[in-house]
Amino acid sequence: MSLVEAEIKPRKSLFVLKTAKTLFGELDALVADQPANSTAARAIVLAHMRETLVAARADAEAELLATSKGIRCAQNLCNAEDEIISAIHLFATKRVYPVDNPSEAETLAVSAVGGYGRGTLAPGSDIDLLFILPYKQTPWGEQVTEYILYMLWDLGQKVGHAVRSVDECLRMARSDMTVRTATLEARFLTGDKTLFDQMVMRFETEIMAKTGPEFIAAKMAERDERHKMMGNTRYVVEPNIKDGKGGLRDLNTLYWIGKYFYQLKTSQQLVGKGVLSAREYRQFQRAEEFLWAVRCNLHFLTGRAEEKLTFDLQPEMAERLGYAKRVGMLGVERFMKRYFLVAKDVGDLTRIFCTSLEFNHAKDMDLVGRVFAPFRRGKVKIKGDADFVIDSGRLNIAKPDVFTKNPVNLIKMFLVAGREELLFHPDAIKQITRSLRLIDSKLRNDPKANNYFLSILTAPQSVERMLRQMNESGVLGKFVPEFGKIVALMQFNMYHHYTVDEHLIRAVGVMAEIANGGLRKELPLTHELLPQAQ
Repeated sequence: MSLVEAEIKPRKSLFVLKTAKTLFGELDALVADQPANSTAARAIVLAHMRETLVAARADAEAELLATSKGIRCAQNLCNAEDEIISAIHLFATKRVYPVDNPSEAETLAVSAVGGYGRGTLAPGSDIDLLFILPYKQTPWGEQVTEYILYMLWDLGQKVGHAVRSVDECLRMARSDMTVRTATLEARFLTGDKTLFDQMVMRFETEIMAKTGPEFIAAKMAERDERHKMMGNTRYVVEPNIKDGKGGLRDLNTLYWIGKYFYQLKTSQQLVGKGVLSAREYRQFQRAEEFLWAVRCNLHFLTGRAEEKLTFDLQPEMAERLGYAKRVGMLGVERFMKRYFLVAKDVGDLTRIFCTSLEFNHAKDMDLVGRVFAPFRRGKVKIKGDADFVIDSGRLNIAKPDVFTKNPVNLIKMFLVAGREELLFHPDAIKQITRSLRLIDSKLRNDPKANNYFLSILTAPQSVERMLRQMNESGVLGKFVPEFGKIVALMQFNMYHHYTVDEHLIRAVGVMAEIANGGLRKELPLTHELLPQAQ
């Protein structure tokens, strides 16, 4: 099932889906009296399945262009694939390799795993299948499996597959985190459901129930490594929509952890668990919908599993998604600004989700020690400042009304965080976000607030980190409206690697590093002239 069960308004769909039963009937009629295991019959089956697949993809793309509904497109493609695979399985078991009285050894379950298992499929995505066989096997299971796989390969499908017994599924899932994640997302397609249900039940009781913290630690480490490989920023002007920071894989990670740790069946249950608020969940939905629309359009546009929004593709992508030119901004710049704002939302949700896990399940997290950074329990007062406290090793507000009673604290808190070298408590992050409306012209002209802001700007040890956190939280753009206008803005040329706001913050970071005595080899003249300019 999709990470987000998006609500779709009733309308006449452009997507026409044939069921496996209908397709099987059509195959029966087309093959007619020819032997089902003959080369001629196989060619007929292949031709009809290819025609069905091409039509389904065309319908899915037409509906995507008409509605811009990315999740619906991914679900349409997934549903079509389900019916095609089920029809091939039916033909294989009923006509090519029929068994009148099958024994327990002549059973087979076909399940979708990986992204396909979630119930969403991009046009260029792999089809990941798990064939579950009984403990005692006969040649029949191997024959049916081969028939299905060779048919899919001949259709031009990129198929990843595994053939295992239930015991082998569990043994592999215990030792391999990739297999464990794929098994977590397993979804029954066709065949003997008893085998599939047995595998799921044992996986949930024997593995999931005992390894929650271990799984979270692995997923967090995997995410950090992926971000590092992608440049560790969500503001590169040629982003990777799948694996980049703020992309679909980050949303998938939240889904995996939620399903594994909280035993959730749908993403909406994150609200019931108190991990996300209703507003944050709506933000979740909007982000996934947009990213899926981008990904499906990108695959259709390029005709392959392209995940990088390169410069040459961005203008046509903007056109496909309906971003026209406006005064002062190209359509492509409007589209990319929207992309980076969504990537920022994904980052906010990830931070909220992970810190909620850290603080609400600290005892469980300590079982693996390195799931999150170490933190101390309890509250510690900050000397000379009654508005903030160090709560479990992170900066928090002392009382819920700290910002409403004195909005200047919205700026002061970042100064304190930089000075004390502290990260923010999740409650503080939420309260800052909910208090952005308090940043008005009165606060912008407040002498204390401006003094605090200047102190942040002139603290070379922490300025880059605090400006980035102010920007991520939305405070910087509200407090400095001129900066707010360039948040997530890109200039469509080859000379910029990051969005405008990220460029400015990085420039400040370089200046701070120079002030701290760094970059002497790279910039010797700057270090020679700097003392004279002070």
